[in-house]
Amino acid sequence: MAKSPAKSTIWEFLQSLGKTFMLPVALLAFSGILLGVGSSLTSDAVKQSMPFLDNMVLQLLFLWMTKVGLVAFIYLPVMFAVAIPLGLAREEKGVAAFAGFVGYAALNLSINFYLTVANVIGDGAAEKAYGVKSILGISSIDTGILGAIIVGVIVAKLHARFYTYRMPDALAFFGGARFVPIITALVLGVVGLVVPLVWPWFAAGINGIGAVISHAGPFGPFLFGTGERLLLPLGLHHILVALIRFTEAGGTQLVCGNEVSGALNIFYSELSCADTTGFSVSATSFLSQGKMPAFLGGLPGAALAMYHCARPENRGKIKALLVSGVVACVIGGITEPLEFLFLFVAPVLYFIHAILTGLGFMTMGLLGVTIGNTDGNLIDFLVFGVLQGTATKWYLVPVVAGIWFAVYYGVFRFAIARFNLKTPGREIESNDAPQPAGKPAGSSGYNGEIILNALGGADNILALDNCITRLRMSVQDMSRVDDKLLKANGAIGVIKLDEHNLQVVIGPQVHLVKNQLQSLMGT
Repeated sequence: MAKSPAKSTIWEFLQSLGKTFMLPVALLAFSGILLGVGSSLTSDAVKQSMPFLDNMVLQLLFLWMTKVGLVAFIYLPVMFAVAIPLGLAREEKGVAAFAGFVGYAALNLSINFYLTVANVIGDGAAEKAYGVKSILGISSIDTGILGAIIVGVIVAKLHARFYTYRMPDALAFFGGARFVPIITALVLGVVGLVVPLVWPWFAAGINGIGAVISHAGPFGPFLFGTGERLLLPLGLHHILVALIRFTEAGGTQLVCGNEVSGALNIFYSELSCADTTGFSVSATSFLSQGKMPAFLGGLPGAALAMYHCARPENRGKIKALLVSGVVACVIGGITEPLEFLFLFVAPVLYFIHAILTGLGFMTMGLLGVTIGNTDGNLIDFLVFGVLQGTATKWYLVPVVAGIWFAVYYGVFRFAIARFNLKTPGREIESNDAPQPAGKPAGSSGYNGEIILNALGGADNILALDNCITRLRMSVQDMSRVDDKLLKANGAIGVIKLDEHNLQVVIGPQVHLVKNQLQSLMGT
């Protein structure tokens, strides 16, 4: 008898929700680079120091980069409303994304209806009390990213319930996938009537979180940085990050005459505002600069310590693994390939790493460094630090990163040697250990067939997706998953969240592995 599929749990849902944030956030990171380069190279200071840049063609190019870079910042909420149902849907993803836009528009049109009937529109004091702004050309309550997330979740649930809905024959044209945007418009239209009544409570809660963080002073960034690293193995860090970056929890500030909420929103507003002469430490303390001590210095130091602690005969085997991890960390801001090398064998070391990351956030804020954006990598350092001038105090980053390198190296080398931790290269080769399979030519570099077998076969996989570095899946029977075989064939880590939900850490090429597995499962 066929086994029934595993039920979706709150745990799985939160992880899946966090994963959907990556699509708009990835665009946001790239748009931020365009905005940073464009705005810095059109500044008077740069034109005076590099006169060859002060010509019409180049300045128009830089101005164009600045304008295009604003796309993700201006339309970020609607992008979340579209990306969440797109990411959560397992079938008819295009319909889910379309319904996300319909739902977001319907919500704001319905809010506008309520405000108009209540005589709020046109009353300056009342509009200010409700937080009315122009959303997609509609005078509505600015619910920001939180409102978009609510829309996205509702649409995803409606899509899962109704994309196969059968209508009576006379109305069959409106059935199936076509019914999803229809029911979405109706449901979000009703939700829009409720939002003006309940939104003040949501706003008060978020403002309360922001007040706690702001009253924590320099410990606010420390708590954020440490918490974000501790949540990373569970895949829930995206939710905390989104809360600080895009809502009142990350602060509220007046920029160019507009009230802006969220640390990243404030930074981008200041970056695009011609009247702004510098960036707010209160905002950038939660952004890229806080990651730089650990990402540019600490984790490379930990990698060197693991290399030196490896058995001499194994150093050649792990060198490429460690180097690729350092490159991904320093250039791309992707840390999991390094972190998962010691997370499972030495959880205490990972906890120390989380504390040191939090201290990095706190230190950069106390030093008055003002480097924004999202990734904390070398690109952010150059574009949002060096190119923005010495006012960002970018010159302090190499100094602090060098100190963190030495601290990480010393702590990791001592702990590995003293407690005989089995970090890469310290294990003694065993003849009965699973052997890596050959890598198929022209593929992702991973043997999809072996990985699929190690996961228990196609019939064991109920749902499959990926985030930046991990395969995220639900399986029928967790006992059929072979951890050792997965690790022998390229997996950095295997995380069993519960009896059905599984994550396999692959690295930056994870999307290619997922495509391989989907192709094999389809055949």
